[in-house]
Amino acid sequence: MTSRERLLTVLRGGIPDCVPVAPDFSNMIPARLTGKPFWDLYLRNDPPIWEAYIACAKHFGIDAVMDGYFPFLWPSDWVDPRPWEPFIVFRDAERLVTQASYLENGKRVWQEHVNVYYVADPPTCWLNPAKIGLPAVPTWFEPVEGIKPVDTGVAGLRRTKALLGDQGLLGVFITFSCFTGNEEMIYHFADHPEQLEQVKADRLAEVERRFADLMAMAPADRPDFLCVGGSGSLVFQTPDFFRQHALPAVKRAIELATAAGIPTHVHSCGPEKELVRMLTEETSLTVIDPLEIPPMGDCDLAELKRLYGQKIVLKGNLHTTEVMLRGRPEDVVAAARKAIDDAAAGGRFILSTGDQCGRDTPDENLRAMIETARTYGRY
Repeated sequence: MTSRERLLTVLRGGIPDCVPVAPDFSNMIPARLTGKPFWDLYLRNDPPIWEAYIACAKHFGIDAVMDGYFPFLWPSDWVDPRPWEPFIVFRDAERLVTQASYLENGKRVWQEHVNVYYVADPPTCWLNPAKIGLPAVPTWFEPVEGIKPVDTGVAGLRRTKALLGDQGLLGVFITFSCFTGNEEMIYHFADHPEQLEQVKADRLAEVERRFADLMAMAPADRPDFLCVGGSGSLVFQTPDFFRQHALPAVKRAIELATAAGIPTHVHSCGPEKELVRMLTEETSLTVIDPLEIPPMGDCDLAELKRLYGQKIVLKGNLHTTEVMLRGRPEDVVAAARKAIDDAAAGGRFILSTGDQCGRDTPDENLRAMIETARTYGRY
């Protein structure tokens, strides 16, 4: 089987030739393999990080699951008409700080946040400049040179799917499982609870609008699956808050996708056991990851397989630091074998990592994981 065929078989509930293997290295490892400063990828699109991921997936020969890595702009999404352009407002050997601005009636208007791009790490975005010792209005700035244009619309999606080819599947976000994603949002809704119902209604309307966009696309141009998750869904919101406010849009997106025969995917690092239960029992979600073990998460792969493995595809969950980063290849093999023993029976399992692999994860550990799936994971 090709990687694409293998993944489609598993998502449909069938038995593939072997357990698919899709370690989560959406960012740091692909960027490292280019040999370039990370800001070249994230700031200058040279190459865009999603293209670096595809090159990395082909380099290691994994069954790629691109769950939202391509930043698709839906045709009906609102686009800010203001002519924002980024400027570098601070630089040293380790980082570049950018702040966007535009001219209005001859006066420069600055965004209230900055983005920090690092030489060897992914960026930190939407920071209050005061948090890093910068003024709200920069006293020095220079243009960002060398930004390569990218198409994140339908044509760009078509091009990225072609670039991925048979190496795997490409998904895009239609909604998110995170209603709140940081402390500021928690405080905001605590101060303005009257806004909760309107935001919930807006999210539902967005799902309907985006799904109409999807159905208007040529079938060959559509993504392979739809993403409805969000990092740390149960970190900044309780299960009750998720059920009341975030679940309605997630559930509606899954309903529409299922009726159209399109798989759906949730990524939610951190505690996830209750999210697995809720989404398996109350929706027809196709696949969920990364199913992290304690202390970062609360999942037991064998238990989840026993409880829910006949209905949902489980994707996980080798420990990204103790096993993948710090372990030896033989440790990776042992952990991969255990995960296969715990969850591969009857299909509906993709061997993956418990969230993003660190930048310095040894290549030999990744290869050990992949080889174990190809050999020990054969059906």
